[in-house]
Order: sequence, then C-alpha cells, then structure tokens
Amino acid sequence: MATRIALSILLASLLASGLAACGGGKDAQAEAEKEEVAVPVEIAAAHRGAVSAFYSGTTTLEAERDAEVVAKTGGVVEQLLVEEGQRVKAGQVMAKIDDARLRLEVQRAEANLAQLEQEYRRNKQLHEKQLVSAEAYERLTYGMDSLRADLELARLQLAYTEIRAPFDGIVAERYIKVGNMIAQNASAFRVTTYDPLIAKLHVPERELNKLVGDQPAELRVDALPGRSFNGTVDRVSPVVDAATGTFTVTIAVSDANGQLKPGMFGRIDIIYDRHEDAVLIPRTAVITEDAKSAVFVVRDGHAQRQVVTTGYAHNGSIEIVEGLQAGDQVITVGQNSLKDGARVAVANSDTMPDATLVESDEQVAIADQ
Repeated sequence: MATRIALSILLASLLASGLAACGGGKDAQAEAEKEEVAVPVEIAAAHRGAVSAFYSGTTTLEAERDAEVVAKTGGVVEQLLVEEGQRVKAGQVMAKIDDARLRLEVQRAEANLAQLEQEYRRNKQLHEKQLVSAEAYERLTYGMDSLRADLELARLQLAYTEIRAPFDGIVAERYIKVGNMIAQNASAFRVTTYDPLIAKLHVPERELNKLVGDQPAELRVDALPGRSFNGTVDRVSPVVDAATGTFTVTIAVSDANGQLKPGMFGRIDIIYDRHEDAVLIPRTAVITEDAKSAVFVVRDGHAQRQVVTTGYAHNGSIEIVEGLQAGDQVITVGQNSLKDGARVAVANSDTMPDATLVESDEQVAIADQ
C-alpha cells in the first residue's frame, strides 16, 4: 500500500513537471517571437495593365521633301513674293526675274512664224496646182515646224522668269534680294515640308524580323521636354549594310501644330509587340540571384520569397509572366536584406497603383535581354 502511494506521488510530480516544462516552452517561444524585430518595408500591389515592347534609338528629324529652288534662267530679280517661314503651294510664284528681253524674243519668234505660215499657205495653193516642187514645199513645212519649236522655246524661257514652288511646303531659306543679279541654275530659295517629318534609324540586323511597315512609333525631342509625337514606320530597308551590320528604318512623324522642325534631335520608340492584360509590378521589387528573378510577397505579416518569370520592362514597371497574380503585395523597398519568412512592418499605406499610369502611353516597354 505504501509503495502504491509512493508511485502515485512520483507520477503526480512527473506530470506536474511535464506540464510546467510545456508551459515554459510556450512562454519561451512567445518571448522569442517578441524579440524578433520586424523589418520596415514598402509594398505595392501587382496590377493588370497594357505593356508593349519596342526598339528604341536616337535620331535627327529630316524633311520628307526638301528642295533647293533654282532660277531656270538668269537675270535681275524684279519681285520677291514670299518670305522665309511662309507656306507655299505647288506651282506658286515665289519671285520674278526681269523678262523684258525674253518678251521680245517671244515677239520675234511669233513674227517669224507668222511670216512663214503666210508663205506656206501661198505655196500650198501653188503646190496643189503643181506650180511648186515637192522639195520646196517640204522645206517650207520643216521650216515652219522649226519656227514653232523656236516660239515654244522662247515662251518657255519667258515662263522661267517666274520662280515657282516645286511642291506644297514652307520657305526655309531665301537667298536672293530684289535688284540682285541671279545666274541660271543658281539657288533662289529652299522649300521644305514639315508634316510629315521623317526619322531614320540604323537598326542592328538581329531586329530585322521584328520591325515592319505601319508599326506605331513615339517620338520625344530634347527641345520639347514632356511632349511626345506619334508616328508610323513608313518603310524598312530590306538590305543590311555589310560594313555596319545595320538596316535603315524610316519613320513618318505627324505634327499638325508645326512644333517639330527638321534638324531636331530626339529619341524614337518603335512598338513591335503589345500585351493588353499583363501583370505589372514596380521594377524595384525584382531581385536577381544566380540568374533567377524573384520578389518578396507579404503574407500574414511575413515576407515570402517567390521566384518569378519577367517579361517586358520600362519606365519603372516590369511584366510578370509567371509567379504572381494581380493583387499580390510585393516589397519594393527593404527587400535586399530580407530572408524568406522574415517579419515585416509595412511603412506605406497606399499600395494601389495609379490607374492613369496603367492606361497611359508610358506603359510601352522593352523586352529584357
């Protein structure tokens, strides 16, 4: 009986000790959790939006049509009818050269032709009566044709005293003044077109299969910060330059307001692919280790490392092809020193993306190489 009582007391003591030990373990774990410091981080929500891939390059704008307008005949400049910066229509008279001498040339040619025509009519009647030889009659015919040509040439030279615009455009430069002597074939004006302007890119041959005609493009120029201009690929050269390994792409850029000018320097993006419903996150959220991309996702107050596959990226945003869903909270600041499973404290409360950014043209992107 005494032995049974002793065993009961021992079992009770052991049970009490075990319970105390269990309670102590829980207290220790709770204490350890209290001692784990939460890392302050900033987060952003993955969201859906449109993203595009493009080829980007620098370019200098050129006029699609640009011509030196020359005087087709020489003489003294009598009138100036346009000035620099003025719009002109094709065929519009821009200047006049003194035409007094050439008018006299026309009158002389007309008189010579009239005289020969009268002689021709008289000899025609005689020829019909066989009173004039066929040879003499033919000489008159050929002579009349020659005088007609002389008259047309004189009239053409007279018309050349009016310097005309070769196409619709803007007078870029004026080289002549009233009273100055201008020689035949000397430049009088330069006429150019501003809409559309063209931009030429010399693109590496590896991009040849990506770029085709009519693809959209966007231009930004240094002289007009904050502005962008739409364009399209006008033509793609099918030939690769063996010396440089590049081919030429010509982009037509529209500017209805006339703000762009030939010679302006800028950057142009040719959009060759577009994903309409891509998952996007800030590019700063992605970390790369051992050639693998990953992000930290916040779940239940802890950071969980998530391997992802990235797509197009630009302007601070990057496409996540695999590994995330829209709405996932990714760490954008403070993730570089984190360990998987670490406690985090979110410092920013605004985690939703700016909707205007998602829908804007700023979402165009370039594929990670």
